[in-house]
Amino acid sequence: MTIEEVQNEIIDEFSMFEDWEERYQYMIDLGKDLPLIEDQYKTEDNVIKGCQSKVWVHANMQDDKVNFTADSDAIITKGIIAILIRTFSNQHPKDIIEANTDFIDKIGLKEHLSPTRANGLVSMIKQIKLYAIAYQTQLN
Repeated sequence: MTIEEVQNEIIDEFSMFEDWEERYQYMIDLGKDLPLIEDQYKTEDNVIKGCQSKVWVHANMQDDKVNFTADSDAIITKGIIAILIRTFSNQHPKDIIEANTDFIDKIGLKEHLSPTRANGLVSMIKQIKLYAIAYQTQLN
C-alpha cells in the first residue's frame, strides 16, 4: 500500500467512531499492536525530543524501504506513534520525505491533543522524516 492509501484507511477507521472517547480507546488499542522496539534501541539517541512522554523510534532499511519500530511509556502517545509507524513503515525514503500529513487533521487528532502532545506529534513526524532523509542520502 502507498502512504496515501494507508492514510485513507486510517481516516476511514476513525470516521467509524461516534466520539473522541471511542477514538482514544482505538488509539490505545493500536498502541498495543505496535511493533515494539528492541530494548537495545531504547537509548537516548532514539528518544524523540519535544515529547512530554518518553517515545523511542528506531529505523532500519531493507530492500530500499524504511521500517520503523517504536515504544512509549504513555498509552495515548503509544497509540499516536503506532498510527505514524503504520503510515510510514515499509515505505521508500523518498515517499516518506514527500508525504503529506494532512490525514492527522482529517481524523481530528491534533485538535484533540494537549498542546504538549501536539508538539510531540510534530516532533515524531519530524524525526521519521529525518530518518527517511538519512536513508535517501545513502541511496543517492
